[in-house]
Amino acid sequence: MMEHPMTKTLIEKYGETRLPRYTSYPTAPVFSPKVGPTECAEWINAVPSEESTSLYLHIPFCRSMCWYCGCHTTISERDQPILDYLDVLQREIASVGEARQDKLNVGEIHFGGGTPTIVKPEEFIALMGVLSSNFAIGPAARIAVEIDPRTLTVEMAEALGQTGVTRASLGVQSFDPVVQKAINRIQSEETTAATVGSLRANGINAINFDLIYGLPFQDVRSCIDTVERAIKMRPDRFAVFGYAHVPGFKKHQRLIDENALAGAYERNQQAEAISETLVSAGYKQIGLDHFALPEDDLATASINGRLHRNFQGYTTDECRALIGFGASSIGRFAQGYVQNEVPLGLYARRIADGGLATAKGYALTSEDRLRADVIERLMCDFGADLEQIAASHGFDPTLLWDGNTRLAELIDDGVATLEAGKLLVSERSRFMIRAVASAFDAYFENAGRGFSKAA
Repeated sequence: MMEHPMTKTLIEKYGETRLPRYTSYPTAPVFSPKVGPTECAEWINAVPSEESTSLYLHIPFCRSMCWYCGCHTTISERDQPILDYLDVLQREIASVGEARQDKLNVGEIHFGGGTPTIVKPEEFIALMGVLSSNFAIGPAARIAVEIDPRTLTVEMAEALGQTGVTRASLGVQSFDPVVQKAINRIQSEETTAATVGSLRANGINAINFDLIYGLPFQDVRSCIDTVERAIKMRPDRFAVFGYAHVPGFKKHQRLIDENALAGAYERNQQAEAISETLVSAGYKQIGLDHFALPEDDLATASINGRLHRNFQGYTTDECRALIGFGASSIGRFAQGYVQNEVPLGLYARRIADGGLATAKGYALTSEDRLRADVIERLMCDFGADLEQIAASHGFDPTLLWDGNTRLAELIDDGVATLEAGKLLVSERSRFMIRAVASAFDAYFENAGRGFSKAA
């Protein structure tokens, strides 16, 4: 694995900086209670009927805690809390549906968690029925579900196929038994392969694997071995994330031995090894951390400049509006962002009171929209035509680079070039893309919380 001599220097200089993943701009830490249920209701009603809309449903329950997890989830060995939550979730869906005189057209649905498939097959079918009663879900709608292969039953796979699910995202993380023990997630290659087979038998052929590097006791060899074993199952896509160790925010992460975690430089070596192995196997790298087979629509969108980035990562979803359902879920509208209450009790109370569960949000300014477009193009294309983007928003492009000391420093370090208003990240420095994106983040230095490491 050949490395440019500047790689280690850049990682030492920028790699320890905690940076957002830029699945939105501005990022969630700047959301505030100044935006609440009133604004959310107004924004939902303002979505044009003819536009295609995305839905996100959060199922925040798991049977056991994976110690690396950074999601909002609750461990429950009993079914009743899950049933109670589903009842509230269905009432929230109905309240949004009733708030409009017409049904919104839905083009994308994503079930995230937690473990969405923790619900029973009949419960999932009923939930899809509530969605169909309140929204216009056409036969071409793309429906994706996150899955824990350790708990998926044959009956649940059948229910997913029956309700029109088109994509499954499987948590794999690592097949190394030493790593699995260290993160409290024992999952064999055989279990994963059986899940893939069950899904495909039910017509769900679009399959994504999630992998993580930077986990305790991981090294380059361990990462390559996991990828080689995963490739045998030939998923359409891989999403490869760096483990974000934030025990101050996620107390269960304190169970991870910090002495077993790799440093920034070693993490980058792991990421590069995974990338090289996937590319050698015929996968195309998509943006910073996704990989897809050449015939996958994600690869096509990347080539055609139509790739997008949202809370699920890189996507072909072009819907301007995203309505989030469930505790902690985030919605996106042309006017801004909204986020539901995170604690399950507060979420349920908001819905029981007959209102929306919005706890906080953010109203976009014209400059926010400009910077959001720049950051999205950088994250998707590793470059951006700053002059063209600024002109489309009615801004003088010099706003983006005049006095931008962080950008100037990155250019001086050879990470990027700026010529004739076009910013381009060098191929050898693409792993630094989040640092480049942060140069256009007006809130970065004052975000007031930790983010995941850049490398």
